[in-house]
Formats: sequence, structure tokens, C-alpha cells
Amino acid sequence: MTLNELQVNSSRRFKLSDWNPNNTMGRTRQDCEKELSNLHSLMSELQYRLYIEDKKSLLIILQGMDTSGKDGTIRHVLGAFNPAGCYVKAFKAPTEEEQSHDFLWRIYRAVPQKGYIAVFNRSQYEDVVEVRLRKLVEKSVWEARYDQINQFEKNLNENNVKIIKFFLHISKQEQRKRLAKRLSHPEKRWKVDEDDFERHKKWNEYMKAYEDAIIRCSTPESPWYIIPANNKWFRNWLVAKIIVKTLKQMKIMKPKYIIPQNSKILKKAKL
Repeated sequence: MTLNELQVNSSRRFKLSDWNPNNTMGRTRQDCEKELSNLHSLMSELQYRLYIEDKKSLLIILQGMDTSGKDGTIRHVLGAFNPAGCYVKAFKAPTEEEQSHDFLWRIYRAVPQKGYIAVFNRSQYEDVVEVRLRKLVEKSVWEARYDQINQFEKNLNENNVKIIKFFLHISKQEQRKRLAKRLSHPEKRWKVDEDDFERHKKWNEYMKAYEDAIIRCSTPESPWYIIPANNKWFRNWLVAKIIVKTLKQMKIMKPKYIIPQNSKILKKAKL
């Protein structure tokens, strides 16, 4: 399997059950962890160029079930970015103010400016998954949101905001194991609540909701990638690999010298 094969093609049949969350593409943990260090260096260099160029931006969206590794990916992969030009936005239950606007209002406010990278921990896709499962709005409302999201992302892409979307795919058994591990460690119990187990019971319903969101909102310009995430070391390597590939495809210009070699500034500095 190649990186391109991890990208969802909206013209084909799509079922998450066809994707093996244990897949490691024949890689070993040792190889992935060794290469991750090099990928971190590339991410840092490419981010620097993006910041200096100041013409484009990158939006990284992380979605997945509870315990799928969104926070871990942010710590172990996206920590390679300089926080001066990168920020993380976590989307939780909307506030009273956010509920008084359309569902994309709070999303649009967090879109990165030129030269920046933004990471969304959950996103607008909560409004076609969580809202759907909890029956917070009528079906006609969340059904219309797929097209609204596609148009929103198309507008961003046309304004030089590149979007990549990762679905961190774990198995139901792996989730149960991770929830139990959190409960067994007192310092991690704050991460678990009753809703986690209620969502676990509705696993198949969540998979169907995510399948619909992914297949209906995956475009060549704003693709969805399915990341096998049962093995955290492979998840980290794969996300970093795709981010580096994407940044290279953005054709970011190398910084140019803006001070002439014979300028008074250089002469005074004796350079």
C-alpha cells in the first residue's frame, strides 16, 4: 500500500471495515521511529519557508473515535512545528455564542492566516457525525451540511489554504483496551467519562456516520486520508510522511535575499 492508496477516492465504494487498523505497510517500529526524526527536520524547514513566503497556509484536520490518538499525534508529530507559526484549535461542544451562529462560524474563525499552519482537533465534521448520532438537529439539516462543508473547503482552497484531513482509524477492540488502560491509571482517569462508553456501544453507528462524511467530503483538493492507528509509532510516521509530502506539493518558494550585497547595512555589519 502506498500513500496515495490511503487517500479516499469518492468515486469508489468505501467502507471503514475494509481498512485494517493494524496495517503497517511492511514497516518496522525501529525504521519508522528513526525516519520520524528526519521527517521532523523536514517539517520544520518547510514550515519556515511557508512562514517566510507568507502566501499560503496549511490546515490539518484530525478526526477519529475517542482514544484514536488525536492528542498523541499533536504531541509526537506536530510538535515539530515552531509554535510561532502554528497553533492547535480543539473543537468541543459549541458555546452559547457559537450556537447563535451557523455551524461553520466558529470553524472559519480558526482558519490559519497566510504563512501559518493550523491543526484542528475535531472540526466541522462533528456537525455531521456527533450531531447526527445525538439527534441534535433534524436529518434535513445535517444532510445539507455535506455540500456546505464542501463549498467551504473549496473556497479555502481557492484562497491558498491547503487542507489535509486525517481519520485516525482504530479497531473497536483497541478502543476498549485503551479506555481500560486509562481507567487503570489514576492520573489518566480524567480523560474518561460515561459518554466515552456510550459512544463505544454505538461503534457501528459511528462508523457509518464517518463513512458518509468521508466519502461525501473527500475531494482531490481537500483529501481524506485513512490512517491505520492501532500502532501509535506507525500512525506518527505516516501522518508526518503525508504532511511533508503535502508541504512539498505546495511549491513553497525558498527565501530570497532582500538586502543587496553592496548595501550599507552589510558594510556596517562588516559581512
